[in-house]
Amino acid sequence: MPTLHQDLGVPPAINASGKMTALGGSVLADGVIAAMGDAARQHVVMDDLLDAVGREIARATGTEAGCPTTGAASGVAIAVASVIAGTDVSRVEALPDPGDAPCEVILPRGHSVYFGAPIRQMVALGGGRPVEVGSANKVTADHLAGAVGPRTAALLYVQSHHAVQKGMVTLAETIEVGRRHDIPVIVDAAAEEDLKRWPATGADLVVYSGGKAVGGPASGMICGGAARIAACRAQYGGIARPMKVGKETLFGLVQALRDYGTAVPVGHRERMEKLAARLADLPGITTRVVGDEAGRAIHRTELTVDPAAAGRDASTLAAELAATGVHLRDHLAVTGRLLIDPRPLRPDEEDQLVDRLTALLGGGTR
Repeated sequence: MPTLHQDLGVPPAINASGKMTALGGSVLADGVIAAMGDAARQHVVMDDLLDAVGREIARATGTEAGCPTTGAASGVAIAVASVIAGTDVSRVEALPDPGDAPCEVILPRGHSVYFGAPIRQMVALGGGRPVEVGSANKVTADHLAGAVGPRTAALLYVQSHHAVQKGMVTLAETIEVGRRHDIPVIVDAAAEEDLKRWPATGADLVVYSGGKAVGGPASGMICGGAARIAACRAQYGGIARPMKVGKETLFGLVQALRDYGTAVPVGHRERMEKLAARLADLPGITTRVVGDEAGRAIHRTELTVDPAAAGRDASTLAAELAATGVHLRDHLAVTGRLLIDPRPLRPDEEDQLVDRLTALLGGGTR
């Protein structure tokens, strides 16, 4: 009997790119799958379940309270809505029209990222008006402070590999500006791995993905103080209604959170050094191992493509591999570089990646 993948004509992908939404986030552990199956077989009072999951999020993040979401993107929209409307039912139901409430959300221009959609749009969905300050590669605390006015609702800080890393105002400086002007700070830390680090900075609301580092189903969470999370939960009577989370996802998220951090840490550097050596003899390819650009404890194999020797540029090579079902991390393809992320890549899939690269380029050894 054909699998559903086969029946749909959508074969499984070999993911060497990372825990990416475009490739389905995470492959779920058996315990997470079992938890989701248990949830599917029973009814439950959803408000009670949301309360319970909020307590699990709080435990995992070291905060007072948590609010589950469908993902980090919806988490940003809900967090913005919460600082504009609070728990005022009339304002909650009026969003995304903020009325006369402060609605400007200030963010560094280098943090105005596109992650599959513009973060500015997530702000707007929550009723906010994004206000970008500074330049793409230079933003200071003075830029933030200078934009603060009577319509300011929040400061938004994006901790991500998508954001510009050089010349940006720090989170500590952002929080200081927020405290000085009594303005809440929202941190989008979608793919970050240390769940307690970012709330501990003093940020008012921190948004995470549940389907990336945590290894849960497509989901997300907001954490912070109890009053602020109550305002986030209130948005499920408004703009968050079409973003509601199913019971199966909630059970899967809880199991993933409970399991997170219990496994023995895996060192990727040695594995990636061995992979770099296996690919070093391919025509037109120079390899090395590099750390994560956003500072996470991740090491990847970087391939620098010489178009003359390889017979194609990096973008074309990535597209050719994708056509065979192998997806590399191509954020830097325009600079001639491709990356291999070890986290979602099984050893047998690593072998297939080497074989397919070798078949495309010729030569090399396994």
